[in-house]
Amino acid sequence: MASTVQREGSDPGAAPYGNFINYYTFNPPENRLTLIPRTLLRDIGYSSETSENITVLDVGCNSGDFTVALYRHLQEQESSSRTAEGWVHLLGCDLDEGLILRAEQSNPFPNSISFIHLDVANDEHSRTQLGSYLSKFGRSSFDLCLCLAVTMWVHLNHGDEALLELLSRLASLCHHLLLETQPWKCYRSAARRLRKLGRGDFEHFKTLKIRGDMEEHARDHLVRNCGMKLVRSFGSTAWDRTLMLFTRNAIEVGKEESTQPSTN
Repeated sequence: MASTVQREGSDPGAAPYGNFINYYTFNPPENRLTLIPRTLLRDIGYSSETSENITVLDVGCNSGDFTVALYRHLQEQESSSRTAEGWVHLLGCDLDEGLILRAEQSNPFPNSISFIHLDVANDEHSRTQLGSYLSKFGRSSFDLCLCLAVTMWVHLNHGDEALLELLSRLASLCHHLLLETQPWKCYRSAARRLRKLGRGDFEHFKTLKIRGDMEEHARDHLVRNCGMKLVRSFGSTAWDRTLMLFTRNAIEVGKEESTQPSTN
């Protein structure tokens, strides 16, 4: 349904679900990659010498341009003979089937990068699909999850509770989370673009209680309620947004490991 909604509008810059058909023409991958160190995986404790498989999830991957660029970016950190090829496994997901088809058709690393049509706001369905992917690597969670400029669209379309549920879900899916929230001014801009298309306001826009400093709201929820801690912030993007890196607290990791079946 999201694909149809997007393509009915004459303005490619107005997408009710954030599934812009030309997203990377106005926000190219380099805008974020210049802030993300090539040593990111090493910085959070992984390397090709000591880690068998690293699993990375890119939520809201659009047409996959950033996903592929990130893979190349992380691959260049490895100075050993073993590169990220066959070591880093990236999964990109998006709710727009048309964008996922584009991503699949242009994927230069099909052995290491996969794309699936998935609405991460649908908890039961997303857990089933993501669990199926992780099972191929004998894993129950991703090492790293990226959720960049997605939270606003879930918030506008599904409300306050859905936003908090998304953040909690992301925290439960990974050991490390790289998050970029949209500031409140972007909410107003998105609502204005939708009205210009003659569609009225987003259903929840006027009744949202979570407003103002969205970065702070997200950080507070992840720290207070999801067992995560903020370990680093990577400057600001060209759109004045901070990339926040969270990691799961050791006690939470211990809880997860204690629930895993023994292999002995």
